[in-house]
Amino acid sequence: QVHLVESGGGLVQSGDSLSLSCVVSGRTSSLDIMAWFRQAPGKERELVGGITWSTGRTYYIPAVKGRFTISKDNVKNTVLLQMMNLKPEDTAVYYCAARSGQTIASTISSYDYWGQGTQVTVSS
Repeated sequence: QVHLVESGGGLVQSGDSLSLSCVVSGRTSSLDIMAWFRQAPGKERELVGGITWSTGRTYYIPAVKGRFTISKDNVKNTVLLQMMNLKPEDTAVYYCAARSGQTIASTISSYDYWGQGTQVTVSS
């Protein structure tokens, strides 16, 4: 079993920065891909980006590319989402997700494990 715990959400102003953390525990050796998703009120959950445990290869959706950075710490089994120049449209609950496999998939059903989510609110 794998357990994911996010932290670091909060209320910030437009243009601010914020970092989220996802601590991974359990059978981490079974995981290949870590991803961050977000779900805004009234909207579907969407992929923000992801990273491969082995090579550190990353992917970001166009809306966050250049503003968000995903990194990993293999020793601490932690994945970080660093967000800069936040905008009100980044307001959402952010979820950490994990899966085995080769690709940073964008579909929710591709991921086997999920964290509980952490709220990020960006005021204008």
